[in-house]
Amino acid sequence: MKTIFAVVLTAIALGASPNILAAESAAHNHSHGSVEPTKLHLDAGKKWATDEPLRQAMNDINQAMAKAIPAIHKNQYGNDDYQALATTISEKVAYAIQNCKLEPQADAMLHLVIADLMEGAETMRGKTSKSRHDGAVQALEALKAYGKYFQHTGWKTAKG
Repeated sequence: MKTIFAVVLTAIALGASPNILAAESAAHNHSHGSVEPTKLHLDAGKKWATDEPLRQAMNDINQAMAKAIPAIHKNQYGNDDYQALATTISEKVAYAIQNCKLEPQADAMLHLVIADLMEGAETMRGKTSKSRHDGAVQALEALKAYGKYFQHTGWKTAKG
């Protein structure tokens, strides 16, 4: 996770496109010899294990999204608001990457969720051709996927 942390921070600092981040993330090797997955799936029918730092980071992102959704739906969410939400997501993802310790297969699955969160954040920053609103939708979809594929007692994705 520490190597991907460096990649994420470098990508954020340089304003790299989410495609570069996703490509570098997919190229990241955990020394377990497996290929990074391209689609989320369960662990033999069960949700993937998580740890406290990951759960905390995801809770924080989810709460930020829950707070933003009403204003987004009323078209009262400005560019500065999207920028702040994107920054929160990026910071919380960086915290998770730096602090969470998952088994390699769960970590590989998490990379898919993180890639979607980061791409959503970059879109909210106005760094893609999509609307900032689309970035928020992508981040929300990543949170839904997290809840579907990862163990997190009491998880309820922000309503959107």
